[in-house]
Amino acid sequence: MRLKVLLPTLVLVDEAVTKVIAEAQNGSFCLLPRHVDFVTALAPGILSYWTPRGEHFLAVDEGTLVKVGPQVLVSTRNAVAHRSLDALRATVAEEFHALDEQERQARSALARLEAAALHRFLELKEHLHG
Repeated sequence: MRLKVLLPTLVLVDEAVTKVIAEAQNGSFCLLPRHVDFVTALAPGILSYWTPRGEHFLAVDEGTLVKVGPQVLVSTRNAVAHRSLDALRATVAEEFHALDEQERQARSALARLEAAALHRFLELKEHLHG
């Protein structure tokens, strides 16, 4: 099989694989070369795959997995790759901490914009109605 993991800005994985294990909303599943074609929504979790060099791990965000013939395509907004689960755990914690901080800053900026818009609206209303 050929596994491709697609992120919005890059192709993270493009390799020949012998097995893929991933997590869907209703549990984990395993894909082997003769598995029937299907589509599923991925739950955030670990996706593992096997190449001639051994087992590899990805932490994936929500996404979609499509298996068509020998192609296994995964599309997700965010994923982190590592050979070791321990190293992956540390990398994910670091990456997600950075994302949480970015999200906090974005929410704070949005709250300031909303407050400023409301303040301007109230000023306009007061100006129009005296």
